[in-house]
Amino acid sequence: MICLFALAASRSVALDGDPVEGARHFAVNCSACHGTDAQGSGPMTDILSIAPPDLTQLQTGDAFPMADVVRKVDGRDLIGHGGPMPVFGAILEDKSAVVDDAFGTPVFTSQPVLDIATWLASIQR
Repeated sequence: MICLFALAASRSVALDGDPVEGARHFAVNCSACHGTDAQGSGPMTDILSIAPPDLTQLQTGDAFPMADVVRKVDGRDLIGHGGPMPVFGAILEDKSAVVDDAFGTPVFTSQPVLDIATWLASIQR
């Protein structure tokens, strides 16, 4: 436990995402496949083997699956994504960020990945 605190203290660990920055990162890195509206209608969809999902409908009830979305965006959980997708974890490297999963376990990622997930949480329908 002390190691986690030391790691957090030694890096700039963000606990909150910025939806404005997330929209910007999404537009640059994700919209070609997922569309600017995140509904799966990007210009690349015609050549993809798996249709991109509608990312505006990720929320179940009142809970947005933040940690699950972070894991998919940074490439740790592509099986649940449904198939091949570029791994953006390395592309979106920046300051460290952390979000708790459903069990309270910290999930470390980069700030841009957390920003994208925060923007996605803000556009749920």
